[in-house]
Amino acid sequence: MHQNKLIFLGTGTSTGVPVLSCRCRTCVSEDFRDKRLRSSVYVEYEGVKFVVDCGPDFRQQLFRHGIEELDAILFTHGHRDHIGGIDDIRPLNYLQNKVLPMYVDRHIMSEIQRAFPYVFDPGEYTGSPRAEFLPIEPRMNIKGTVVEAFNVWHGKNIIWGFRFGSLAYITDANRIEKSTLDYLKGVKVLVINALRLEPHETHFTLAEALEVIQYIEPEQAYLTHISHFMPPYRELQDLLPPGVTAAYDGLQIEF
Repeated sequence: MHQNKLIFLGTGTSTGVPVLSCRCRTCVSEDFRDKRLRSSVYVEYEGVKFVVDCGPDFRQQLFRHGIEELDAILFTHGHRDHIGGIDDIRPLNYLQNKVLPMYVDRHIMSEIQRAFPYVFDPGEYTGSPRAEFLPIEPRMNIKGTVVEAFNVWHGKNIIWGFRFGSLAYITDANRIEKSTLDYLKGVKVLVINALRLEPHETHFTLAEALEVIQYIEPEQAYLTHISHFMPPYRELQDLLPPGVTAAYDGLQIEF
């Protein structure tokens, strides 16, 4: 029987934490849990190795955790902090002679085509990343393992969350339809974004994320996509109820 696990490769927002040139209390904190790369997770589920989103810190994240093999990359949406590391799959192409499956929708595909045109039209260049782009569907069979996808709102845009059996992963959301909340009620572990304390037009605040957690009632919840506008880690964790943890880069959980 496979041991399912998730590693938080990055738990920060688009700027990361610390933010360049910022001297706020969170950015100058010496606590390693306040050092946040762009949001991404590595998931081993039923023996299949996934990454959800590969942002600009992707290479560094894989090195940090000794990850040398992937079976697929799933994308929540096409913003640069979630797709910016696509070029870094090239060594996996070369050394493993592997075309890496990437799961996208038409909006994500459009952003990838704009950001990495040489993937689709390399011309005489022979070193472009090699990927097989496959459609995100509500129920996907990937190497014999079922992964489910569901929609959440990111401002006015519909993006994707993913469910790996008893674990659900959501990032960059600011609204979730009731039907989706009800569908998620069965999860034991919920990962959800919480950008800051103050309202934001496209991301959950801490209070809003806690409301979602209270409705879904997972056994354990983890917060991610955290900005430097949150207090330093120790103070943030003190604000959270039992069963809710502010995730940090490198945190590994089993499910």
